[in-house]
Amino acid sequence: MDEPLGPESRPEILVKDAPDRSRFEITVDGKLTGFSEYRSRPGHIVFTHTEVDEAYQGQGLAGKLIRAALDRARRMRLVVTPLCPYVAAFIRRHPDYLDLVDEAHRDRVGG
Repeated sequence: MDEPLGPESRPEILVKDAPDRSRFEITVDGKLTGFSEYRSRPGHIVFTHTEVDEAYQGQGLAGKLIRAALDRARRMRLVVTPLCPYVAAFIRRHPDYLDLVDEAHRDRVGG
C-alpha cells in the first residue's frame, strides 16, 4: 500500500545572499540549483544575470529566488535596476515590485 507523502518529503528550499560572490543563491536540500548575480553600491542593486540548473527548471525556483532577492532589496530600501531579462519579466508579472525599480528603467519594466 502506498503511503501518503507528508511534509517531511518536501525538499528544503533556501535562498541566501552570498555577497562574497555578488549573487543570491537558491539551494534544494543543500544543493546549489540556481543564482542571481548582482552588482551593488550604497542604496542600489543591479541584477545582471539569473540562472537555474537545467535539471531543476520548470519548478518555480527562479521565481522563488527573485522574489526573495526583491523582498530583501525592499527591506534594505535598495533601488533596483533589473538588467537581467528574467528579473525584469518577473517584475512585469508582479507589479507590486515596480516601486523598487529606478526611474530610468521603470517604464521599460512596467511596459
